[in-house]
Amino acid sequence: MQRKDLDQWWRSAVIYQVYPRSFADTNNDGIGDLPGIIERLPYLENLGVDALWISPFYPSPQCDAGYDVADYTDINPEYGTLADFDRLVEQAHARSMRVIIDVVPNHSSIKHPWFEDALAAGPNSPERARYIFRHSPDGPPNNWGSMFGGSAWSKVRPLTGKDEDEDWWYLHLFDSSQPDFDWSNPEVHELFKNYFRFWLDRGADGFRVDVAHGMVKVPGLPDDTVGPDRWTKGVRPESYLETRTMPYFDQDGVHDIFREWRQVLNEYGPDRMLVAEAWVEPPSRGALYVREDEMSQSFNFDYLKSPWDANHIRKVIDQSRREMGAVGAPVTWVLSNHDVVRHASRYGYRDTINREAGIGPRDPQPDRELGLARALAATTFMLALPGSAYIYQGEELGLPEHTQIADADRQDPTFARTGGKIPGRDGCRVPLPWHATAPNYGFGTGSPWLPQPDYWGNYAADREDADPTSTLNHYRKALKLRRELGLGTGDFRWVDSLEGVLVFENKGVTVALNFTDQEWAVQVSGNIVLAAGKATMGAQLTQLTLGPNSAAWVK
Repeated sequence: MQRKDLDQWWRSAVIYQVYPRSFADTNNDGIGDLPGIIERLPYLENLGVDALWISPFYPSPQCDAGYDVADYTDINPEYGTLADFDRLVEQAHARSMRVIIDVVPNHSSIKHPWFEDALAAGPNSPERARYIFRHSPDGPPNNWGSMFGGSAWSKVRPLTGKDEDEDWWYLHLFDSSQPDFDWSNPEVHELFKNYFRFWLDRGADGFRVDVAHGMVKVPGLPDDTVGPDRWTKGVRPESYLETRTMPYFDQDGVHDIFREWRQVLNEYGPDRMLVAEAWVEPPSRGALYVREDEMSQSFNFDYLKSPWDANHIRKVIDQSRREMGAVGAPVTWVLSNHDVVRHASRYGYRDTINREAGIGPRDPQPDRELGLARALAATTFMLALPGSAYIYQGEELGLPEHTQIADADRQDPTFARTGGKIPGRDGCRVPLPWHATAPNYGFGTGSPWLPQPDYWGNYAADREDADPTSTLNHYRKALKLRRELGLGTGDFRWVDSLEGVLVFENKGVTVALNFTDQEWAVQVSGNIVLAAGKATMGAQLTQLTLGPNSAAWVK
């Protein structure tokens, strides 16, 4: 089944994630801002992306880097003003780039006026009915655990000091600063319909939906199968992703919410999109999020989580194409984002240890050279797949994870809530290097909110811009060719592959990726138009020789 609407630009778009706190700082306070994004729009245009996804920029106490929202219809003063946002949208549109923003509907900040009103109003009040409060004299109301470690319940009385709040608790599936909304309350539905209209009126082209598989909880809030501390062994148990067994994830009621939102977006035209952050198993459940009257696309986390293994990745590609094709949705490809270890470091290990907990100075360290070689080959392969692709800021520079952040500098609530057992996500969020010899590598003259490593200048954008063999210029060439060859809207056919080598065809282009540590020859005719690593064609132009951890496009 193929959707007919020609305005569905996201079906083949390359979308660049901007993490505003770490992108570019223009007022030198150590924090990136919206004017910094505006200043770098020529860089993004030259990179060749179709759209920007901007992570949260709303007023927030920043207990979870902006995912604790205190006001859904304004800009955090650290980041700028609504006028800056309007200017950003106008200038991005003038460069033919769309703008997607982050909506956080599962929870707000404890500093949101609604939650402050709820605390002031007291038990069983209409104000408290907007969130999930429960009375429980014998401890937390159930065994649910926070995704960041520890219990998902916190006591109310320490926040109010009132005797009437004794034995009352509020739910937060994430940090205690992030109370969960009660989506059975019509007022919550109205809050977010008004939110969408506010930002659509300002020109937003789409929304990335945080925790799209959350929001709806099973009535009665029964215990789950994991318990309060899913990080005991340093990695989340596999059952974390068995979301159908979790009474707070992937409940059927979330789809009614998405249909409601889709109707609001349709008031503004069929070109407005929703992309789901939905950690859902199995893939057939994930496909339900992108039916025609719901989301436009969803992140392909099965692909992102794939190890450096040809058979595994082939299986994920086949599953993704099959399940998304069944509902007429595009497949969305992604390798890095602000919540996971950068793929230039994930791939820098020869073992298959789960790196979901992050990488700290006390952990085994990745091989930077190996990681970058594999990452560049993996991205080269990914960008030739039909569908949409996401790029996380800095991956076009080949940035690795910052794995040496000191405990005192860490800000991810996961680190604090697990007593320092889990390094968390700070390593992928470090401010970008723009100029090799400038203070703070050109991010800004103020001390960056997260420290940059001393080798960051090696990856600076100005240095890579001047080097025709750099990772940055490879990305530029790949995106230019992808657009010229129409690969995002292309077809797909596997070519018989060697063990450890994947080969497919798309619109007359043959794409090969060698996952092994040995050289392989692939029978294919044509000329190499793009290569990551070692790739050569024989004299008769009928055989491609791929070096270890290398990829190529042949046409």
